[in-house]
This record gives sequence, C-alpha cells and structure tokens, in this order.
Amino acid sequence: MKNSVNRDLPEDVMKDLNYKPFETTEIGHPEIQRVAPKVHVSTGDDKVVTSIKQVIKDTLKDGMTISFHHHFRNGDFVFNTVMREIIDAGYKDLTLAPSSLTGVMNDMVIEAIKAGTITNITSSGMRGSLGDFVSHGGLKNPVIFRSHGNRARAIEHGDIKIDVAFLGVPNADALGNANGMEGDAVFGSLGYALMDAQYADKVVLLTDNIVSYPNTPASIKQTQVDYVVKVDKVGDPDKIGSGATRFTKDPKELKIASTVNDVIVNSPYFKDGFSFQTGSGGAALAVTRYLRQAMIDNKIKASFALGGITKPTTDLLKEGLVDKVMDVQDFDKGAADSMHTNANQQEIDASWYADPDNKGAMVDQLDVVILSALEIDTKFNVNVMSGSDGVIRGAIGGHQDAATAKLTIISAPLVRGRIATVVPDVTTVVTPGDSVDVLVTEYGIAINPKRKDLQEALGNLPGVPVYKIEDLQRLAEQKVGKPKPLEFTDRTVAMIEYRDGSIIDTVKEVKD
Repeated sequence: MKNSVNRDLPEDVMKDLNYKPFETTEIGHPEIQRVAPKVHVSTGDDKVVTSIKQVIKDTLKDGMTISFHHHFRNGDFVFNTVMREIIDAGYKDLTLAPSSLTGVMNDMVIEAIKAGTITNITSSGMRGSLGDFVSHGGLKNPVIFRSHGNRARAIEHGDIKIDVAFLGVPNADALGNANGMEGDAVFGSLGYALMDAQYADKVVLLTDNIVSYPNTPASIKQTQVDYVVKVDKVGDPDKIGSGATRFTKDPKELKIASTVNDVIVNSPYFKDGFSFQTGSGGAALAVTRYLRQAMIDNKIKASFALGGITKPTTDLLKEGLVDKVMDVQDFDKGAADSMHTNANQQEIDASWYADPDNKGAMVDQLDVVILSALEIDTKFNVNVMSGSDGVIRGAIGGHQDAATAKLTIISAPLVRGRIATVVPDVTTVVTPGDSVDVLVTEYGIAINPKRKDLQEALGNLPGVPVYKIEDLQRLAEQKVGKPKPLEFTDRTVAMIEYRDGSIIDTVKEVKD
C-alpha cells in the first residue's frame, strides 16, 4: 500500500489500527462529533492529598491510558516521580500519551517498557536513549507520532482516550485552580496540558505550591480536577528553559537567518498586520532580530506572533511591533514572565493553536512560518523525526501544523558535518512537500515550483542565489559524498500521522 507521497505502508498494521493512507494536505469541511470525559460529581472539599501512591491506587488499572505534559522540559520532576510509583506497584499494559517526551524521561520510560508497564506510546516525539531503544525494536507495539494540533484532534475525537492525566503545575489551590505563571518552577503557558485537563476522565494535579482559594487567573479550573497532590518539588526552574534562547554566533546560521529575513521582507506577505511564527534555537532567534529591524525600517507592525514563544518575541510585543502574542508554550523564563504581566500575551490551548478539525485554528490565519529540518528532499518533503542513521531523534511538534501558513520557509544548512541535509529522498516524511514553499540554506534558496508567485517575487534578490532544489541536492552530495543506504528490518516501530490522522510514513526497525 502506498500513499500520495509514495511511501510504502504496512497493510497489516494499517488494517489492525484502522488507518487510512495520507492523501492531501486539504482538510475539507467535515462535521465532527467530539467526545466528553466522565465526571465524578463532588463538592471539591476533599481533593488535597499527600500520597501519590494512594491516588494511583484509587485511579489506575491495567490497560489504561495515562498522560503528562512536557512544559517543564528537562526540568521535570513530576514524570519520574509518578512513573516510579506506577512501575513499583506492578501495573501492566499501559498506554503512555504525553504531549511529548523529553530527555529527562527516557530512562524511566525504558524501564517501564522492560517491566511490561508500558506497551503503547503516543507522543509528539522522542530523542536520545529512548529513541534508540524504540528504533531497535524495544517496544512491543508501534509508537504513534502526532503533531501538537493532531494530538488535540485525536483527544477530541476519542482516538486518544485519557483515563488519568498527571499534570504538574507550579501552583494550585485546594480545589485545583492552577496556572503556570506563579511559583518556583514557572513555565508560562499551559497550552498542551489544557487538552488533558479538559478531556481526561481523571485529572490529578501535582504541585509544590498550594495557594489560597480561589486561585486566579485559572488556566486549569476546579471543575476539571479530581485530586491535588502536594509534592516536595515539581521541577528545576534552571532546566525548564535551558538552551532554548541561545543567540547564535555561528556565521553559517547568521547567513541563513539573514537570508530568511530577505525572503520574508520581499514576499507578498510582509505588510502591516502580517502574522508569523519563528520558534526557538539559535537561527530562529537570529531571524527574530533581523525581522525586528526590518519592521522598524519599513514601519510595519505584526498583528500576532504564534506558537512556542521566546523572550525576543515578547520583546517585540513590549516594543509595540507585535499587537498580540498567541502563546501555546514558553521556551524561556522571559517569555513566561511576560505572559504574567502583559494582557496582550494570550494563553491558548493546542486545539486553538492547531487542531485541523476545528471551527478555525490560529495556524489557519498564519502568514509566515520559519521551520527547521533534519532532511529535506527534492520533492520538498521534510523529515524532523529520524536521523541519517534511521534512529528516531526528533519530534513533529507543530511542524506539520504551522506549515499550513501562506509562506512556509524551511531554514537548514546544506550539510551538517559530513551529512547532507538536502537529499534525493528523506528518511522519514513528516511534513509533505505540498506544504513547503521555500528552502533557505547558506548557499542560497530553492523555491517550490508550484509557487510561481514566489519565483517572481524572490527570483532576483541581491545577494540571494536561487537554485533548483535538485541542484542544491547535487551540491550537497558533491561535498559529502553519497551515503550507504540504510538497512532496516520489515518490522514497523513507529507510525507517523499527518495532522488529519492519516498515515504519511512509518519508521522501520534499524538493523544492528
């Protein structure tokens, strides 16, 4: 079985999991019936408990689905605390359904898989030792990878049915009103966790900071919460945003960022009231700096900035260069602090951000997005999931979702070390080429031939060479050579969903 991006899909797995092959980026206008959680009616007077072990005993059974959020990133203490108790209690055949998995969770997840505690995983991504473990066949069933918007869709549809959500928060009152903006381990927006709080049958908050009632503003509300567990510490604030706001000094990254800015400024979308999403990381932050100066020089203001937010973006808000920041997660303390003090920085959940089966998501109104890539091929398909060795080492995140923008720019070096970024065929298709408009490298740009308007607008920019993407691919191959083909077994270790729930690709087990 093949899909529309010419990927072979395993018919047995497709049938067992009732999947359809990816066909198109067009979502259409279906009528959707959403699900609702069970509600245990209570006055709320007895929610505070001190024993996570007892809460697990009261809520969890073998075969259930449990969820966590990843807003604490590598400063997370909640996940390992809860999973330690679950493993030690001997639970089996659980489905792990976090918004994503970070490196600090890896060892505990591997232990849980080996113990038979976890037999299914759905996530935005995974890296490090866990990605290597799964890529070599360590998990019984295929991992299901979903974008942030698609996870929201799957929860609302009932494709992911969360039995118990364990949600760490830096503050909560005795009834469960909580936000991510006050306390020791603040992280700002609770955008991904809000889906779990709304749809899980049981919602367990864990906090080290119980405050007076009623706690406002309340991102998670008492009407959604079953238990509030007091713990010693929910996270390490120094590791929540570590590395996310690194300003690059790398000449290659600065060259790419400058060229990205040239593409934006000379596109039809750079005008008063435009909207954008940039992301985190050195090159993305450099783009934000270049874009700021271009906005000042051209007397242009943006209507909104979207997505994962960094301090440089909230600085644009403070300067009046951006009217609103629509915030689904914060990558650093500066952005988190800004959400607490600036009413124009709006917390949004993952459904509002990017659910395709919606009455209008924020990404549907997005003009410009800058995204990264591990690989991009000559059909403009993008891989952000697997490395050049075939091992899982990435995340879909909001990549597929934001790529629906009017101008989708992929910024990536032509090669990384001795590994080509521009290739004949990506190892894993995550974002289809139909969503991608321009590739920017340090050598120049390539414009999707379907975008004749952009070829006309960007074809003669001073100092910005325009290539066919096939020429960039050949140039990359000349520099690093042709790699030996990867070897995989026939076993499927992961399914890559497109944002509508269809299958755009799979990941096979890596041969030892």
